[in-house]
Amino acid sequence: MILFLAARPVTPPPVRPAPRRARTPFRRRARFRPLAPYRRIFAVPGARAFTAANLLARLPMGMLSVSAVLMIAGSRGSYALAGAVTASGLAATALAGPWTARLVDRHGQARIAVPATALAVLGSLSLLLCVHYGAPDWTLFACYAATATTPNTGGLSRARWAHLFRDDPAARHTANSFEQAADELCFLLGPVLATLLCTTLAPEAGTAVAAALLLTGVLLFAAQRRTEPPVAPVPATGRPRSPLRRPGLPPLLVTFLATGAVFGSLEVVTIAFADEHGLRSAAGALLALQAAGSCAAGLLYGLLRPTTGTATGAPPRSSRARGTAGHRFLGCTAAMAALMPLPLLAATAGGPATLAVALLLAGTATAPAMVTGMGLVQSLTPPAQLNEGMTLAVTALLGGIAAGSAGGGWAVDHLAGAGAAYGVPAAAAALAAAVTLLTARRRPARPPAPVS
Repeated sequence: MILFLAARPVTPPPVRPAPRRARTPFRRRARFRPLAPYRRIFAVPGARAFTAANLLARLPMGMLSVSAVLMIAGSRGSYALAGAVTASGLAATALAGPWTARLVDRHGQARIAVPATALAVLGSLSLLLCVHYGAPDWTLFACYAATATTPNTGGLSRARWAHLFRDDPAARHTANSFEQAADELCFLLGPVLATLLCTTLAPEAGTAVAAALLLTGVLLFAAQRRTEPPVAPVPATGRPRSPLRRPGLPPLLVTFLATGAVFGSLEVVTIAFADEHGLRSAAGALLALQAAGSCAAGLLYGLLRPTTGTATGAPPRSSRARGTAGHRFLGCTAAMAALMPLPLLAATAGGPATLAVALLLAGTATAPAMVTGMGLVQSLTPPAQLNEGMTLAVTALLGGIAAGSAGGGWAVDHLAGAGAAYGVPAAAAALAAAVTLLTARRRPARPPAPVS
């Protein structure tokens, strides 16, 4: 019996496979993370702190000019005087802005931004006092010109992102997209807040609150020292040449000038169109739709992973990466030129409701063009002059906004109604695309020379 049992083959028990975890809908949703690029950039220590402070400092950028116009016009009864004062301040900013940015590049953000902001705030408060106490008109020009030292807060934030992600083009692209969306949001909320303060509290309330926000935001931003870019050493050859002399940058600034003309003319013509239809109070809502479309497009554009040539080992600032970004910029400006005639068609063939939809669609093309253009400015500018290069781009935008405002106003007065005047932003967008197309093949194929 024992021998029989020993000879009997022993079969091992069947091995049961481990139960597979069911794929629940919750697990599928957890893998889909569309905001992962933004979570990634804000996971960097200190990124949230300097971004929040910079947004606080950037909000007054959309408040100061509107507050000054409402304050001066309400006190002196002259929109012509108010417009002349703000125009002189814009011209002063175009001259002083690059110099302030050059000082930031040489001495650091905290050492220059704080005193420059303090001087600008003193100019705003002096303007408030001169208006309130009836000082001569020339004092208004002098006080508002002092605000030209306001640092380019958006450029300061972009410079920090460029330093943090100097070896990661995809993260820089996401950060630039966020910054452009933040610009749109501030210029969307700033005029609304300024109008609310000036009309409900006092004509001087908008200027006072904007000055307080600017000073507080810059102080908090400058206190975030661990994310501040280091000051580049002075090159042995002496003072570096201006970024304006860098090959490829002047044509890019011309494109920024034309893009600014799109913004400036669109604002003036939209206000005139709403006034023609008895909807002057709805002009802000129409402009808000355009800004909302641009803001949403900027955030969505940041989710895309750009093709920068790094897969083959090319450095982030290589000619291949820059060439790819140049083709992308050409596509973005072409899209802007294709969508900007929509408000013209809607205003001439439709009504305010159709125009609202057209403005929303047209706005979706501006943010991607700005994001890609700012990325090209960063690639064409040496790291030691990054603030100066981006401030030159902003200066070109401001000049374009001023020219576009004047051109849009002239078109409203001399063409057949405000609807036909929407041809001005359409023409400016076509000019931006044409300049980009003509200069795309002439961009330099070498990276900028090292500064040290």
